[in-house]
Amino acid sequence: MKLTSPLAVLVLAAMTALGPLATDMYLPALPAMAESLDATAGQVQLTLSVYLLGFAVTQLVCGPLSDSYGRKPVLLGGFGLFLIASVVCAMASGIEVLLAGRFLQALGGAVGPVLGRAMVRDIHEPEHAGRILSYMASVMAVAPAAAPVIGGGLLVAFGWPSIFVLLTAYAAVMLVVIAWLWPEPLPVERRQSIHPGVILGNFRMLIVQRSFVGYTLTNASAFSGLFAFLSGSSFVLIEFLGVSPTMYGVLFAVVVGGFLSGTLLSGRLSGMGSHRVVPLGVGLCLLGGGSMAVLAVAGVYHVLAVIPSHAIFLAGVGVVMPQTMAGAIAPFPQCAGSASSLFGFIQMTAAALTGAAVGQLHDGTSRTMALTIAVAGLGALASYVFLVRPARRAAEKPAHT
Repeated sequence: MKLTSPLAVLVLAAMTALGPLATDMYLPALPAMAESLDATAGQVQLTLSVYLLGFAVTQLVCGPLSDSYGRKPVLLGGFGLFLIASVVCAMASGIEVLLAGRFLQALGGAVGPVLGRAMVRDIHEPEHAGRILSYMASVMAVAPAAAPVIGGGLLVAFGWPSIFVLLTAYAAVMLVVIAWLWPEPLPVERRQSIHPGVILGNFRMLIVQRSFVGYTLTNASAFSGLFAFLSGSSFVLIEFLGVSPTMYGVLFAVVVGGFLSGTLLSGRLSGMGSHRVVPLGVGLCLLGGGSMAVLAVAGVYHVLAVIPSHAIFLAGVGVVMPQTMAGAIAPFPQCAGSASSLFGFIQMTAAALTGAAVGQLHDGTSRTMALTIAVAGLGALASYVFLVRPARRAAEKPAHT
C-alpha cells in the first residue's frame, strides 16, 4: 500500500476510529447493561471512564515504543490485545468483569489514535498535516455517527454482548490489514532510544513549550465537552426524556453531523493556518455549550433543547481537533510518537475526569451535562487566549525586529 494514497488515509482513519467505536457503539445499551448486570447507573458509566483512563495512561507508553521499534509492531500488539479484551467484555457476567475488560480494551485500543496521528507526521510535511488530519476526521465522523445506530440495532436484536462481538470482528480485520498490507512508515534512521531518560527528556521538552501545551489544552477542553455528552446523553435522552434506544442512535447521528461539518470546514480552511481556524471552532463550542446550559438552567427539558445545541458544539470540536493536533505535533518530527502520546494522555485524562464527574453528579435532568459542556467551551477559550495566542506572538516577534 502506498502511504500517500487516499486508501492509506482511509486505513489511518480506520485505525483512529477504534477509539470512537469502542466508546460510542455501546452507549445506547448503558441502561440495559445496568439492569442486566444488576449495577447502578454510576457503575455502568464507570466503564466509560475506566476505558478513558486506561487509554490515557497507555498513550504515554505506546508512542515512545513506536518511536524506538517502529509503528507496525506496536499496532499489531495493541489490536491483538483489543481483540482479546472485547471477547472478555462480550462474556462478562458482572460489572467487575466488564470493568476489567474495558480497561484491557483501552490498553490495546490506544495504539490506533496515537500512532495514527504520529504516522500522519511520518508521511506528510507540517503544511499538509492539518489538511490530512481534517480529512481523516471527516472519514472518522462516520464511526461515531453510525456506531450508536448499529449498537442500538444490535441491542434490540441480539442483546448488549453482541456489540462487543462486533468490536472483536473489527479488531480482527484491522490485524489482517496491518499485518499484510501496511508498510512500516518510520525509517530506521529516525528511531529513538527507548531509554527512560530519553523518553522523559522528550516529555520534559514538550511540556515547557507554551504552544504545545496551549494547543493540547484547547483540544482537551473541547474533547471533554464531547465526552460529557457521551457519558450523560443516554441517561438524559433515554431515561429522562423517554427516547428509545433506536431513536437515540438517530439523534446521536444528527449531532455527529455537526462534527462532520466542522471537520470538512477545518479541511477547507486549513490553508489559513491554525491560528486563524481554531478561534472559529472555539467560538462554536462556546455558542453550543452556552445555549444548552442556558436552556437547562431555565428548566427547558426537551430533545430540541439538547440536540441542536450539541450539534453546534460538535461543529466547533470538528474545527478545533485537527488543527490543534497539527499545531501541537507537527513541530516535533524527531519525536512525533512521544508528542502524540503526551497530547493524547492529557486529552484523555481530561475527558475521563469529565465523564466521571458527569456520571457521579447526574441529577436526573440535563443540567449537569449541559453545564459541564459549557464549562468545556470556556476552558477551550481560556487555553487558546492565554497560551496559544501569546506563544504565537512570541514566535513571530523576532521576524519583526
